[in-house]
Amino acid sequence: MTYVIAPSCVADFSCVEACPANCIHPTPDEPGYLTTDQLFINPAECIDCAACADACPVDAVHAATRLPAPWAGYAEVNAAHFAAPAGSAS
Repeated sequence: MTYVIAPSCVADFSCVEACPANCIHPTPDEPGYLTTDQLFINPAECIDCAACADACPVDAVHAATRLPAPWAGYAEVNAAHFAAPAGSAS
């Protein structure tokens, strides 16, 4: 995983618009885009470009290895958001 959106996210969508890999979800084409309280970066799709971090108006996007202490475990929360449900085929 390269970048993670911390819970301080205000879902202003600047990061979604800035992401060249379209790896921040929900995207404008997905349900919940305008109503989500939290955005997530798909670790399998992120290209580690930092465009999302540069675009974030509340400094909620961090490199996974540099998450502030209060959010240190949030890399796992973000990854779990994209984990396949138990019992599904890979």
